[in-house]
Amino acid sequence: MLDCALSGQEIKQFRRDLLCWFAVHQRALPWRETNDPYRIWVSEVMLQQTRVAAVIPYYHRFLARFPDFRALASAPEPELLAHWAGLGYYYRARNMQQAARLICARGTFPPTYEEIRELPGVGDYTAAAVSSIAYDLPHAALDGNVLRVLSRALDDRTNIQSGVGRRRFAALAQDLLDRENPGAFNQAMMELGATICLPKNPQCLLCPVAKLCQGRASGRQNELPVKGIRATTVQERRVVFWIEKEGAVLLWQRPPTARLMPGFWELPEASHLPGATPGAKLASFRHGITFHSYSFEVLEAAPPAEVGDCQWVALTQLGELPASTIVKKARRSMLRGMSSGMLSNQAAVSGHG
Repeated sequence: MLDCALSGQEIKQFRRDLLCWFAVHQRALPWRETNDPYRIWVSEVMLQQTRVAAVIPYYHRFLARFPDFRALASAPEPELLAHWAGLGYYYRARNMQQAARLICARGTFPPTYEEIRELPGVGDYTAAAVSSIAYDLPHAALDGNVLRVLSRALDDRTNIQSGVGRRRFAALAQDLLDRENPGAFNQAMMELGATICLPKNPQCLLCPVAKLCQGRASGRQNELPVKGIRATTVQERRVVFWIEKEGAVLLWQRPPTARLMPGFWELPEASHLPGATPGAKLASFRHGITFHSYSFEVLEAAPPAEVGDCQWVALTQLGELPASTIVKKARRSMLRGMSSGMLSNQAAVSGHG
């Protein structure tokens, strides 16, 4: 056992108080209504770098179409990507399908941490979360929320983004884990970080383990966890065309060998249509990816005589294809602009402009 700021008796009290709080205050989330390892796995993959509120509708739609690993394994990739579109980080969906095919080959979902960990796209955290929640196996799940709780509860100033820090906190999480209720304990730690032990302004007065929190006792809770220097966000301006003809829009498809989002449909830029003459501005919006912040402008243009590598895609088909978030944001921004313009015109005609 590592040198820990809590005594053995305090650790027992920490576990007890946290689990009692979780039993009463946990959020009602759909993946907490099942012990099916496949459904828990789907939720954990979706929740990687994605907010809970955003995941819930995708989770329901995804499982309605792919209710088990066999359905996922046999799905055409374009349909899979269309159901994932909007969640981002599309390699997750491809890894899941590859893993589902391996699970099909063995016939059942793997029942141990080690076997789950071997699946494509599965790391230490996902394997620990699935094995503990679905099978009650004693493996501590260490995500950003848990790292924050541990750092504050133990008043530990080790850099959580360093290799040494990750190994130290993984060992501390394993020591703190309630081995009699590992699934509930892991979920309670994550819930505490997500709802009470917030990155800014932690709600210490509502915390079930506040009396045991060494960071609060030292007054350093707002300084923890300690992190390394983050990369600077890159700002970039992009211009795309929205070109319509006879109920279709002009798009290009990323090749299957593309490093990012292979197979997805995108709006063309000037490099795709050298002969296009930019017209009026239809919409603008912002889009962020990791350490990039994009400012998009959507311009209209006349349908070109030569479309190059682009293709005409019926507007009615957009919901069925793996269209990128940029295509969807552009369309939503234009529709909002049209609606706003119509309202302004109506107000002016009625004398209320």
